[in-house]
Amino acid sequence: MAACNLVAHLLKPGDHVIVSDDLYGGCTSFFLGAAKNNYGLEVSAIDLGDLKLLQSTFKPNTKLLWLESPTNPTLKVLDIVEIAKLCKEKKVICVVDNTFMSPYLQNPLQLGADIVAHSCTKFIGGHTDLIMGAVLTSNEEIYAKLKSASIVVGSCPGPFDCYLATRGVKTLSLRMSRSQESAQKLAEYLEKHPKVEKVIYPGLKSHPGYETLKKQARGAGGVFTIVLKGTPEGANKFYKNLNLFGHAVSLGGIESLVSLPVMVTHKPVPPEIRAKLGITDTMLRLSVGIEDFEDLKNDIDHALESVKV
Repeated sequence: MAACNLVAHLLKPGDHVIVSDDLYGGCTSFFLGAAKNNYGLEVSAIDLGDLKLLQSTFKPNTKLLWLESPTNPTLKVLDIVEIAKLCKEKKVICVVDNTFMSPYLQNPLQLGADIVAHSCTKFIGGHTDLIMGAVLTSNEEIYAKLKSASIVVGSCPGPFDCYLATRGVKTLSLRMSRSQESAQKLAEYLEKHPKVEKVIYPGLKSHPGYETLKKQARGAGGVFTIVLKGTPEGANKFYKNLNLFGHAVSLGGIESLVSLPVMVTHKPVPPEIRAKLGITDTMLRLSVGIEDFEDLKNDIDHALESVKV
């Protein structure tokens, strides 16, 4: 969040910001809360998958656009190249939160973005022992402004945090490869399971963003979302009966984790907005670690036994 706040210091009161309507909860709270109420920014949260809508949302005072791809937790894939092109035409800074993909699988600066943001807490750190964010740019002017602002507002990580991030980067390729391999196999397995209504994973051909992802990334990552058949009570039983998957809101570590978005990240979001985003009471997000695939599959099978449909 310090990284997100730092980027906001590129702006001034009265500037207009466009954000995806399906952002990480902390960023949504920041832009629709503090950025509007304390920084005096004008903020529009829209479906960035609709390029015509985006085109019509730009204003003369639009200065920044912030997106994630894939999004959290619905894993919507946005066309970074096309969005970045529109931003350049309008002279708007394009920021891509690349947390889910990590630098190993996707490089937004090479796709036209001006700034890339990471929650290093997740895949980059990889060991659930780091709280840190990062923003990177290849634009010298933006870099100078960010560096100056980071000193003034104190958005600077400590030496040990940097050590932990550096340690994580050394094994990033190994961890991401293992995580992605297991996530792909689990998603394919669950897509055919009779108790699963839907699997949302960009590595599946059934995903509407499958072709776009192939153009801009080298893989689909280690996170996928499932929607179970049955009731919210059944989804909660499934959640509680998972043993190998830890119950936590985080993701991207060496251990597998599961979360119920309606109970954690999106609990403050009004039901009508959750419904619009497709976030249901039986939706679960799974972050796949580096455990043995068969162990993970057996854990899911065991938990699914408690689901009645």
